[in-house]
Amino acid sequence: MAARPLLGRQPNRLLQALVQETGVSNAGLARRINLCGAEYGLDLRYDKTSVSRWLRGQQARGPTPRILAEVLSRKLNREITLAEIGMPDLTARHSPTTGFAFVPPLAGAIDQACGLWRADAGRPAYAQGSGVGAPRLLESCRDWLAAHADTDVSRSAGSRVGAADVEAVHVITRDLAAADHRFGSGRIRPIAVHCLDTVVAKLLRGSYSRHTGRRLFACAARLTELAGYMAVDVGRPGLAQRYYVQALRLAQAADDRGYGAYIIARSMHQLAVSAGHSRTAVQAARIALQGAPQPAAPTLRALLHTSEARGHAVAGDLLAYRDAASRAREALARAGTEGEPDWAENFDQAHLAGELARCCLALNRPTLAVREASRALAGHPGFRVRRRAIDLLLLATAQLRAGQTEEAHTAAMSAVRLSVDLRSSLCDEYMDNFQSLLTDSSGATVARGFEEALGQARTEKRNQEVRDSRPQT
Repeated sequence: MAARPLLGRQPNRLLQALVQETGVSNAGLARRINLCGAEYGLDLRYDKTSVSRWLRGQQARGPTPRILAEVLSRKLNREITLAEIGMPDLTARHSPTTGFAFVPPLAGAIDQACGLWRADAGRPAYAQGSGVGAPRLLESCRDWLAAHADTDVSRSAGSRVGAADVEAVHVITRDLAAADHRFGSGRIRPIAVHCLDTVVAKLLRGSYSRHTGRRLFACAARLTELAGYMAVDVGRPGLAQRYYVQALRLAQAADDRGYGAYIIARSMHQLAVSAGHSRTAVQAARIALQGAPQPAAPTLRALLHTSEARGHAVAGDLLAYRDAASRAREALARAGTEGEPDWAENFDQAHLAGELARCCLALNRPTLAVREASRALAGHPGFRVRRRAIDLLLLATAQLRAGQTEEAHTAAMSAVRLSVDLRSSLCDEYMDNFQSLLTDSSGATVARGFEEALGQARTEKRNQEVRDSRPQT
């Protein structure tokens, strides 16, 4: 990042003294800053020259002052503030690190979640371009595992919150999830963030009994997790990580360890897999298994073992994958025989088959992936438009890798037609990956035909977006 000079270019004596106290060289400090930034999903590329400029009085931009203060705090074993390093807080309203912390005190946790929602609502490009920070992700999972229960979540200050207020959040979340499945997050996510920032934040800062508070935190956790998934679907995984951490903390306040395990095993685990952090994915799945209530409901157990299987598959461990997949199938076969939480009801045989298809592709077993992807498609209801489009592309990819070019082309064309009304980065990513694979492995005629159909569909989608953006007359 570029730096700008302070007035008069006076040397930063405060920073000089702290750096001297650490005994770290300029190059070593720059390296620590880059590593710390990576924990937050930031791609920082500072060197000893950058540090020298700051020492001479230049002001670092963006998140760097906060990262620098954190690095110095770690090295000196005491908290170092921005004032102590001679750099003003230029990001006070929208800190680049807001949302990463699993804050133990409940009041602080509410502030952290509300701060994230406010920053996201106030800046449409907040955390744009940031990636997944694997160390921070695991740290949050471990914080949850070791967290103590919030014994009293009642509040006496603020407007009174009643059962109807909580139920309204529940209904809104349910309806937003249904719309998200149908249209993709590009259309729906701004509504979810607005609801969190203007409705849920006000409720959390109101007054409520212990019972109402538990239910309120549970509903807030679910809408926050949904907004996190929507962040993934608009191509912002670094922002999704922050939302998942806050959803995890809110679930803890709701005294719902099962939902906390769900967030880790399904949401945070998927972030790690997508970012290529296979070891982190396996560790997250194990933490979820360890921290889940015992005995866990069959559907939750199936989900936990499925996440474990996916991590092993991405890591290339066939035997471990088979063992975890077998346990997932056994657990899901018992679904419905015991009490199941409503948030787990969407993880069914179709979802399991889709996950196993991805595992088979990761393990280079495309024929098995074709079978599992076909099962997934047979089980997905029609209103799950995005899921059907993605799994059609999953099937097409498996078929192409299995040498079934004609069948793959047919499945992919069905996905193109289905995706016309979707605004989904996830779907677009699957589409682009299939197109690249098709170009590399099939004849020019087949690849060109798909490319033309995809281009036409995307042109139609862009034209529709332009029409939608025009003011009504």
